[in-house]
Amino acid sequence: MTKTIKLSLSEDEAEIILDALEADHEGYVESAKEARGNNRRAEVQAFTEAAERIAAVRDRIRRELD
Repeated sequence: MTKTIKLSLSEDEAEIILDALEADHEGYVESAKEARGNNRRAEVQAFTEAAERIAAVRDRIRRELD
């Protein structure tokens, strides 16, 4: 079971986290593209899954800021 935690962040802190998540997301998307080009299917799957999970967290934080 995944442990749920609560954090209180200022808007600036949330923006810092969003920036970091966006950079990580872009890195995983690029890694998936490279792996796809080199026909490394297991890596494509792992990088794509990581990018999707990061995007989900990023989007949750973004919704809180809206």
